[in-house]
Amino acid sequence: MPQRMKNLLKNKILIIAIFVTVCILYLSLIKMPEYNVAIRHLDKLQHCFAYLVLTFFWLFAFYKKERKHLIIFCCILFGILIEVLQYTITNYRTGDYLDVLANSSGVLFGFFIFNQAFKRKQVKKQKDL
Repeated sequence: MPQRMKNLLKNKILIIAIFVTVCILYLSLIKMPEYNVAIRHLDKLQHCFAYLVLTFFWLFAFYKKERKHLIIFCCILFGILIEVLQYTITNYRTGDYLDVLANSSGVLFGFFIFNQAFKRKQVKKQKDL
């Protein structure tokens, strides 16, 4: 990552992670308009992508600390909590176990991508030494 972009994100990544979390919470609890899209399970792909992004930003915010497993656990728990809230406090959204699976898959994909990206960075640093 270019140094200039690193410096820009350095102090703002936690704010971005919180913003992504709030956006997912908001979008998960509002009444969404109906779309006549012919792609089956498109919403599951959207869930997966949203939680991939969520996980990536939280891991990036705390990547120097050994809290990866706690972050993964919290992101999965957040996805479950959202589905429970959809089921209990809204009458226009439904909680779905397939959404929980899509959310959890997104978290695991985000974790995998994060590990691959930072593994390359660590290998490059070791080669430079």
